[in-house]
Amino acid sequence: MYIIVGLGNPEKKYDNTRHNVGFITIDKIAQKYGIDIVERKFKAMVGRGVIEGQKVVLVKPLTYMNLSGESVREVVDYFKVDGQTEVCIIYDDTSMDVGKIRIRKKGSAGGHNGIKSIISHLGSDTFVRVKVGIGEKPAKFDLADYVLGHFTEEERSAIDETADKVCEAVKLLVWGEPDEAMNRFNG
Repeated sequence: MYIIVGLGNPEKKYDNTRHNVGFITIDKIAQKYGIDIVERKFKAMVGRGVIEGQKVVLVKPLTYMNLSGESVREVVDYFKVDGQTEVCIIYDDTSMDVGKIRIRKKGSAGGHNGIKSIISHLGSDTFVRVKVGIGEKPAKFDLADYVLGHFTEEERSAIDETADKVCEAVKLLVWGEPDEAMNRFNG
């Protein structure tokens, strides 16, 4: 069993915002593998399915970004998975250009409040994460306003292409091959 969590904020007004790149990517994974995310459980929207022969649970927390760890903890406990090797978190990163991917097996929150919450609730910073670049905040721009801002058409096109790449990386991750995923997709 492998848990794949996309971070975002649950209200309609946050659709297509930079901070919701995790939700956008989870939706793409669900579409590609025919997984319906319709179950409301664990303070999240959840879909169960199979990717490359491996059972997976796709998760979109409904707790808002800063409390994402609450939902992740409930999912990990319920399915009795190893939070360090059977969980992947997909989220936005302002330190990378739009559409870039960086996969890591551990690390700090790097100022991301959703990751900070997950680290706190799991009691560890060791879990696979897929960071999706949303571009650096422009000078004199408030960070919250930037990450809660909507993608331009050009940026959204790049994010859609990136979501396709993350789908390919997920194939390796569910088979327990994060090193291979990092070699192929970190750029």
